[in-house]
Amino acid sequence: MCDGASSEEAEAAESLSCMPFATLGIGDAREDTDVPQINSKKSEEKESIKSEQENKRKKHHKDYQPNYFLSIPITNKKITGEIKTLQNAIIQQDKRLAKAMVGDGSFHITLLVMQLLNEDEVNIGVDALLELKPSVEDVLRGRRLTLPFQGIDTFRSQVGFVKLVDGDHIPPLLEIAEMAQRMFQEKGIVAGENRSFKPHLTFMKLSKAPWLRKRGVKKIDPAWYEKFIHHRFGEETLYRIDLCSMEKKKQSDGYYHCESSIVVGELESSSSAVLQRYTKDTPTWPSGDKSGGEPDDAELVKLSKRLVENAVLKAVQQYLEETQNKKQPGEGSSVKAEEADRSGSGSDNNRK
Repeated sequence: MCDGASSEEAEAAESLSCMPFATLGIGDAREDTDVPQINSKKSEEKESIKSEQENKRKKHHKDYQPNYFLSIPITNKKITGEIKTLQNAIIQQDKRLAKAMVGDGSFHITLLVMQLLNEDEVNIGVDALLELKPSVEDVLRGRRLTLPFQGIDTFRSQVGFVKLVDGDHIPPLLEIAEMAQRMFQEKGIVAGENRSFKPHLTFMKLSKAPWLRKRGVKKIDPAWYEKFIHHRFGEETLYRIDLCSMEKKKQSDGYYHCESSIVVGELESSSSAVLQRYTKDTPTWPSGDKSGGEPDDAELVKLSKRLVENAVLKAVQQYLEETQNKKQPGEGSSVKAEEADRSGSGSDNNRK
């Protein structure tokens, strides 16, 4: 979902500005002539502090605009290839729509959106993600969490997405999203807020090309993707969760700038072995010159761990590309084959 500040994040920010908050004031305090004057002053000071904190809280929520998110990257080439076929079919109907398509390498599921205002908060976010890993492992218990994608839908006819099929994989995914929101909020990060988690795979957004509205394209027409209504796009394995920026320059492969990542699921055991090997080969850090003392060991360990994790992630991704992208039986790319399922599939217009 997050490809820059999308219309979905804008809606979240807008909804936050309308949230009711309790108002506090000195006038709300009950007057009691029997209370000593010193207690009255303390009460007024306490109420004043509460009022100031509440005002700050209101402003914080009003100004809330997500700029970071937790991403589950889509790496299965079958899925990305099928989406490109879908995008090309839509573009053939109106070439102007090419500007509204999500670019190669950017396909993902958004697990959580948040606001990180400076480098210190980014570091807190990185720590929160790393601390989230054991909890995610507890949910998965070493199992493979497979995410199947089939069918098309939209959010208010403005955002087109491939649907995540209902099934046993939904509860653990929702649990992971809830744990992530709790973890980040406990660290003081404005995350998630009132947004309900609806896992989906975005392939186009009209907000990417606002000039289309002036030229008469005000909503996504269902006729554009009619042949893909029940199309099976493939399955993705949850093996990685990334902390990504919506605003920083994307990577050369089209994926978002990634601050940190964790490897989860059944690939964790193999990645841990690789991590241990890399850690064993990592040279020790030299002593610092700060007043003859040691350098900041925590920072050095954190930096070393990030570098090692990145190396592990690359190895894991290469492994997945060699296994997950093999053509699976019954998963052809023909649209006609999917149309044969329509009689038994029924209508599934799950709107937001």
